[in-house]
Amino acid sequence: MSEESRVPFETRPTSLETAPAPLELRPNRGVSLFWRTFFFLALLLVGCIVAWLQTFRALEYEPRALQSANQLASLVNLSRAALVHSDSIARVSLIKTLADEEGLRIAPREPNDTFRLYDTDVLSRNVAERLSGRLGPDTLVAREVNGAPGLWIGFTIDGDPYWLLTDPSRIGPVAGTTWLIWLGTAALLSLTGAALIARLINRPLKKLSFAASRVREGDFNASQLNEAVATSEIREVNIGFNRMAQRLSKIEQDRALMLAGISHDLRTPLSRLRLETEMSVADPQAREHMAADIEQVNSIIDKFLDYARPDHIKPERVSLNQVVDAAVFALGDNENNVFTTNIPPDTAVMGDAVELQRVFANLLENACRYGRDPGTGVARVEIAAKPKDDWVLIKLRDHGQGVDPDNLEQLTQPFFRGDVSRTSATGTGLGLAIVDRAIGRMGGRFALANSSTGGLSAHIKLQRAPT
Repeated sequence: MSEESRVPFETRPTSLETAPAPLELRPNRGVSLFWRTFFFLALLLVGCIVAWLQTFRALEYEPRALQSANQLASLVNLSRAALVHSDSIARVSLIKTLADEEGLRIAPREPNDTFRLYDTDVLSRNVAERLSGRLGPDTLVAREVNGAPGLWIGFTIDGDPYWLLTDPSRIGPVAGTTWLIWLGTAALLSLTGAALIARLINRPLKKLSFAASRVREGDFNASQLNEAVATSEIREVNIGFNRMAQRLSKIEQDRALMLAGISHDLRTPLSRLRLETEMSVADPQAREHMAADIEQVNSIIDKFLDYARPDHIKPERVSLNQVVDAAVFALGDNENNVFTTNIPPDTAVMGDAVELQRVFANLLENACRYGRDPGTGVARVEIAAKPKDDWVLIKLRDHGQGVDPDNLEQLTQPFFRGDVSRTSATGTGLGLAIVDRAIGRMGGRFALANSSTGGLSAHIKLQRAPT
């Protein structure tokens, strides 16, 4: 490349702005469908168990309190009647028999006795109220007397106060150890069932997701889903997906055949054109530019043939400096185009040299055509690159009027030509679409953004070549 044929090329530093969010951010990994289904099923089942337990407790309190109060009242009345109708000698023997055989202890109630009322929960308070109703308002029900725990019932015999001590287990809790074991077993079985149901629901969706990923990678043969499943909805989805994959496979085959045919038909006239150019053009510089253009078209045709084949070429080490220099040189010598570069020496990326040259040729041509300074009419384009971890961030910026923010995402769509301010020249609307797809095929990311100081910025993120 001769110095006379180079486009004005400045070497002053150009700041590399932070790449836009689409290049740096990764989508957050949400909760999978399995865990979402399992969580909601588990929540529903546990809620049902708790509601059933509360209902059972509410329905059990009233009959349990009535039954316990009647038993204790009968026990007190029988003890009182036996003591009243026995003589003093038999009364001592009766009290000893009740203590030994029935676990009942009857003792006089002293005025200085200290006690704590039996009111620990709703059931105990209900039992105490019913005992007072059966035995009289002066009845006391305590859970501790003079520091001795138990179920103490205070009653009178011929006006003399007594305590009757009995086992508190006569009023058993509604939810004891047995109930806790059963509840734990029910909860464990419910969660196991929820996991099995969630897995059963999630299995066909996982297969569909895997098949969709294979179609995205172009492997149409490995994306066939079972069309004989028992569930009618899943069967219809599988049949529809298989038909879609078959249609996409045929479209891909037709596209490959069309590209191969176009590439084959263009190669012969291009060879004749190059021969005629070398023989008829007298100006060496013009002949060099025309030969470079024809060589670039020929390289693109070779890439079309590569795409038509089932196996694509793997990314290889490419010098970013050489690719940018070649793309700038291909634009020709024009004083209205000024390029500024800030690329560290020996910057290499993983990609394809021809594809990268197409990328920068399209971006530079787009910037020179639509990104001219409104005041001077000069297209000032800045190209900068910065290695970052395992990537290379590249920024290409013009100083034009920018683009309506609402149209930024649509600029990479085929045949979209944006607003009037950037489409005064003729164009097909394919340049940025080609760039976006080429960068994606090389495993990179591409995004467009309006620069904060004016103009449109193209951001490219490519894998850094190992040193």
